[in-house]
Amino acid sequence: MYDFTTAANSLEELWMPFTPQRLFKRAPRMVVSADGMYYKDQDGKQILDATAGLWCVNAGHNQARIKEAMIAQMNTLDFAPNFQLGHPTAFKAATRLTEAFPAPFGHVFMSNSGSEAVDTALKIALAYQRMCGKPTKRMLFGRERSYHGVGFGGISVGAAYTRQSYSQLLPHVDHLPHTHSLEHNAYAKGEPDWGAHLADNLESRIALHGVENIAAVIVEPVAGAPGVLPPPKGYLKRLRELCTKHDILLIFDEVVTGFGRLGEFSSSTYFDVMPDIITTAKGLTNATVPMGATFVNDAIYAEFMKGPEKVTELMHGYTYSGHPLACAAAIATLDVFKEQNILGNAKKMSPIFEQAIHSLKGKPRVVDIRNLGILAAVQLEEKPGDDPFYYAREASFELFKRGVFIRNNGANLILSPPLILDENHIDQMVTMLGEMLDTFR
Repeated sequence: MYDFTTAANSLEELWMPFTPQRLFKRAPRMVVSADGMYYKDQDGKQILDATAGLWCVNAGHNQARIKEAMIAQMNTLDFAPNFQLGHPTAFKAATRLTEAFPAPFGHVFMSNSGSEAVDTALKIALAYQRMCGKPTKRMLFGRERSYHGVGFGGISVGAAYTRQSYSQLLPHVDHLPHTHSLEHNAYAKGEPDWGAHLADNLESRIALHGVENIAAVIVEPVAGAPGVLPPPKGYLKRLRELCTKHDILLIFDEVVTGFGRLGEFSSSTYFDVMPDIITTAKGLTNATVPMGATFVNDAIYAEFMKGPEKVTELMHGYTYSGHPLACAAAIATLDVFKEQNILGNAKKMSPIFEQAIHSLKGKPRVVDIRNLGILAAVQLEEKPGDDPFYYAREASFELFKRGVFIRNNGANLILSPPLILDENHIDQMVTMLGEMLDTFR
């Protein structure tokens, strides 16, 4: 009855996200199907997905187990709200998710995206401080060169490029410095040696604003969209020490790093640093259906449960929080990770991926290469004039024509392939990228 592989009748009506509309519609890049590590275009050409869609198809495309679970749920219960009503799949998903994450995170609030998961985390942090009798603790700290989604909370604590189009954002916000320096960290493999001292900037911000006014600090353990910026060795531990010392909540935004990017469900395990709140999305359902989740430690949840039993503890939620279809997909995604040992494969492939991506050092226009786990960015020169990101954009467009999708973001070419990759996939994407870069001589 439905055929979703045919060409679109018109490209005009859709306003695409984070996309130059006229540029795209003049020469569109379109795919119509996907399986495993590959997309297919309308001509049947295979295109290696070296970006896992948008950091999110971590278990590879077209996983039969996930489709089976979603169909079974749809045939049983298409929708039920979680406002003062419930359905078993949401509770089953919550149990499975908290079991997968580190022990302190025994409760999870469900939403529909990373942006919503972040706004949920910020709201919980502010409400928690009030619950604890500290209503002046209302400042939120983000970092420069960060990305926390597109809600007003997320863009307020995010980098300047996410805020510059909007004049009215959240008050009571400040930003810590980012940790990347081309002078000190260029071509570092994994976590750079330089930069842990930048966590101490939190102390100067505390002196400026007053510790009694600061509610939470939110950071991406590895900043993704700004160009894959791994934390310096010891940076996150120092940030955790300072937040504990000054009674400030620490939030890890793991929308990118969660669900296997570093070979663990949570990067807090990888770094051995436990925040108070974790946000996730993307790989949570293997991108089959939108879902976000905000994990809180048991102490935070317990504080909310101290009030009267008949009073709603958190005045927050979404119509589709814990949607049956999304919860079924999340459960099945966890099953796929276990059955196919996807975390194990990510760990196995990480050093091979690192070695391959750093082999591009010295290629034309390359100024830096960064990586951690199955995440990498190749930063290219900026072109003088009014089109600084010309090289990265042209490389991404040409690579798609040649059969590999590597997304450009600013001057960076981003690689975050599905975690089912093998050495042949790594060789294919890096070889094609290297041949493309050679054309810039």
